[in-house]
Amino acid sequence: MIEVLIVDDHPAVSEGTKVIINQQQDMNVTVLTNSIEVMEHLEQTTYHVYLIDLYMPELNGLDLMKMIREKEPESIILIYTGFDIEIHYNLLMEAKVSGFLSKTATGDQIITAIRCALREEVVVPLCLLRQLRRIEVPTSVQDQETPLVNIRLTEKEQAILREIEKGYTNKIIARNLIMSQRTVEHQLTKIFSKLGVESRMEAVQKAQEHQLL
Repeated sequence: MIEVLIVDDHPAVSEGTKVIINQQQDMNVTVLTNSIEVMEHLEQTTYHVYLIDLYMPELNGLDLMKMIREKEPESIILIYTGFDIEIHYNLLMEAKVSGFLSKTATGDQIITAIRCALREEVVVPLCLLRQLRRIEVPTSVQDQETPLVNIRLTEKEQAILREIEKGYTNKIIARNLIMSQRTVEHQLTKIFSKLGVESRMEAVQKAQEHQLL
């Protein structure tokens, strides 16, 4: 069962969203309307996905998100707001938000955003997508191989490769990066697919050759 926590000080919105999500047979929703109570509540239980309102009294969504991240570094957090988030976009990205969800979203859009976040994918509003810049991978003139110009490794993937470079096993990497061993293995599968390799060291070597680390 996918456990979802909604934190929103508008009961009508949060309860309406709860009804929509609970229609999914594999999802269960809990609602908290007071952001101050969240961390105490999390001492008793944890959730797979968090939907957090950006603007709340006493403790805003951004600060709450940072506190949850400190307790659960791998947590999946979607900012759920009825306001324009464009002016806060860079700040939210630095805080490693998992995605954005408008309170005007349809039921299908809400479910899609949650399921995408669980797959480490994100649905980005068009106005925010246009702010993204493509980062080209620099290559040397001597490279005879076609550069991986369309490949970009995430911070998590780069961190794992650096640990591999040090000779650490998946178990030690999981401990050092505060994640499960299964998460490390899942990330390695994605890295192998991106780089077109079949081994850990081959992945490190290819990432170094194409300056992806």
